[in-house]
Amino acid sequence: MNRTWSTEEAYAFCLARAGEHYENFPVASRLLPRAMRRHIAAIYAFARAADDMADEGEAPASERLVSLALWREKLERAARGEAEGPVFTALAATLRETSIPLSLLGDLLTAFAHDARNLGYADDAELLDYCRHSAVPIGRLVLHLYDDASPDNLHLSDQVCTGLQLANFWQDLSVDVPRERITIPRATMERHGYTLEDLESGIANDAFRAMMTELLAMAETRLREGAALPRHVRSLRLRLELKGTIAGGLRIVAKTRRLGDEILRVRPTIGRGDLPAIVIDLIRPAHAMMR
Repeated sequence: MNRTWSTEEAYAFCLARAGEHYENFPVASRLLPRAMRRHIAAIYAFARAADDMADEGEAPASERLVSLALWREKLERAARGEAEGPVFTALAATLRETSIPLSLLGDLLTAFAHDARNLGYADDAELLDYCRHSAVPIGRLVLHLYDDASPDNLHLSDQVCTGLQLANFWQDLSVDVPRERITIPRATMERHGYTLEDLESGIANDAFRAMMTELLAMAETRLREGAALPRHVRSLRLRLELKGTIAGGLRIVAKTRRLGDEILRVRPTIGRGDLPAIVIDLIRPAHAMMR
């Protein structure tokens, strides 16, 4: 018999779930109001569980896709008021109390289904389409939670979230490539005369360095194009959260760039030593971060 979860118990479960995972960028940060933190934690717990389904060890893609399809059905039932389990009990409450579009949660599941298939990306268009489903919905959900989802803000948020996704991809090469998860578009490798075999063999030649220069610039450009977003949101707490997130993303790009060839063997992370640089970025005006 399934346990019945109260709304408060369900939110507590999601907040604990969010705290279990290390992330470079804040999740349900204490900079955010308590009521907002729990909504973000519910969304995070929903997405985290789906991400785990997409990456279920040795399970074949077909089984992972079935799990994701069942998760989508549970989402649709929760939206109709038929929630089950802590994640969907919390998420149903968030859907009732806020104006977040259900379609954005569905977009996340589309991205996780892509992850489960693990087919990589043919070109930049496919890569950016993935970002549109995997990263862009997160920023849009946050803006909807704050009733600050103007067209201009949504556009800036899309740039930031895409930049963060790309920065994360290039940061994770040393982890993803051994797992046969290839995030660099095939057309990009071909354009630089770099092959999948080179990547899997850990070859860092001039072609690799030129390719990484382009890829890191792609991430940095998006982050800087969206750097004006904090000054357009009304909440001071959200403004600080956004500035910290953008600063963290730019910091990851910078650390990845400095690693050079070692990015194929070492994953850069943000630690205590990075805090001074991030604090400096927090107090800098937005236009300075756009340079």
